[in-house]
Amino acid sequence: MTTTENPPTLAVEQDRIAADLDHLASLTEPGPGVSRLAFTQLERQAHEYFAASLRPLGYRVWTDTVGNTIAELEGTDPAAPAIGTGSHLDSVPSGGRFDGIVGVVAGMEVARALADAGVRPRHRLRIVAFAAEEGARFGQACTGSRVVAGLTGSADLDRLRDASGTSMAEAMRSVGLAPERAAEARWAAEDWAAFIELHIEQGKVLESLDLPIGVVDVISGSTRLEFTVTGLASHTGGTPMHLRADALAAAAELVLLAEEIATDSRHHGTRLTVGRLDVSPNSLTTIPGEVVFGLDVRDVDSARQRETAAEFTARAHAVAARRGVGLRDRLLADTSPVVLPTWIQDEITRAARDCGSAYRVMPSGASHDSQMLTRVVPVGMVFVPSRDGLSHTPAEWTSVPEIAEGTRVLAATLLRLDSAASPGAQERAR
Repeated sequence: MTTTENPPTLAVEQDRIAADLDHLASLTEPGPGVSRLAFTQLERQAHEYFAASLRPLGYRVWTDTVGNTIAELEGTDPAAPAIGTGSHLDSVPSGGRFDGIVGVVAGMEVARALADAGVRPRHRLRIVAFAAEEGARFGQACTGSRVVAGLTGSADLDRLRDASGTSMAEAMRSVGLAPERAAEARWAAEDWAAFIELHIEQGKVLESLDLPIGVVDVISGSTRLEFTVTGLASHTGGTPMHLRADALAAAAELVLLAEEIATDSRHHGTRLTVGRLDVSPNSLTTIPGEVVFGLDVRDVDSARQRETAAEFTARAHAVAARRGVGLRDRLLADTSPVVLPTWIQDEITRAARDCGSAYRVMPSGASHDSQMLTRVVPVGMVFVPSRDGLSHTPAEWTSVPEIAEGTRVLAATLLRLDSAASPGAQERAR
């Protein structure tokens, strides 16, 4: 068994990556794409597959109280803090087979490549499959990583609910977890040296530049709100146009308002999206009486992100008053953008050069578990290309060779960090 004082080049097997991706894609509800929502039996089955793949390689595997699954390989230096990698295994409804999954599969392949090469890291190596990264079911993204970072507690898990009224805590208990003990899942900063997440880009910058690797420098923040527009349901034939209080017509104006704000000259780089719209009574011959919609505000500028959310809310209430409909707003979640440590970025770019991989330093428009982990551990992110920039759709695609190249860069980064006397110690001390 060798150590990583002189980091070796690990052999990454594309066939193993493809087999993992295919198996995980099969764990889905019927219908297009992959539907594997947070805290369902399917999500738990994906976590069990992850665990069963790593135990034979000598990893100790456990699932914490909120559903994150951690696989740990003991290092040769018991005093050295952990170096980690991983991502998530849940999906949005009718999503793709790569979002999050690529990062977990890459971690699994790194573990196999280390075992094939007979390499034992000096630091403990932890590979993590986070629970409930997607906010599609409960409105809050990155729940598993938020808990380990101390940003979400058991009271929040009781408060958050899905469309059927089930609380996140109830959903957790239904799959054998213990949300009332969420505090036990929190990570200690002194226990960690670094964490690197591999992810698909979910945009088309890398593809447009014909580059295989992205090195993330900043992750966008996200403010998510829910608006309820209340009008008056009545007969479409019996109610003249000037006497209507049409909740959907008002909501339509608010959707366009979001687009107007995001595309004005003050908001270059801001993104506003209405991705969900629930209409009641949803009948062809009835004027809509109520509409509930969700707004997602994303930005790399923290102040502008919150100012934009406040501006939209104020202008939305003005529209509602002019149209004679009611409007209620509710904050679902609020996460700040984060700048990732320069010293981690430097290690990734050096690893990419070692692997002969061209790269670009770039921001992430999407939220990720890594964004939450910055509260407790120095974090880096590696992107691989997304075909046509598509994600959260069945058309989401990244080729196995592209994933394999990203995995090689990930492995090289982890080995560089492991061979350092104390990863980033001087930088963190400044």
